[in-house]
Amino acid sequence: LKDIEFIDSYYYNKLEFIRFDSNLGKYVGYTELGVKNAETWNKDTSQIAALRAQREAYCLHNVGID
Repeated sequence: LKDIEFIDSYYYNKLEFIRFDSNLGKYVGYTELGVKNAETWNKDTSQIAALRAQREAYCLHNVGID
């Protein structure tokens, strides 16, 4: 169960520009806009904590169902 990760990706014109990765515990930008947004979004500690909790609440909860 340690290798399960929660990923929240954002796309524009089929190009991923930002992603939250639960293994890293932060947003990572892949374009110029994505990097700027990641810097801003990573400052919101309550949002980061909520996304980190999604791994346990969503991923680990559903792993045994399938």
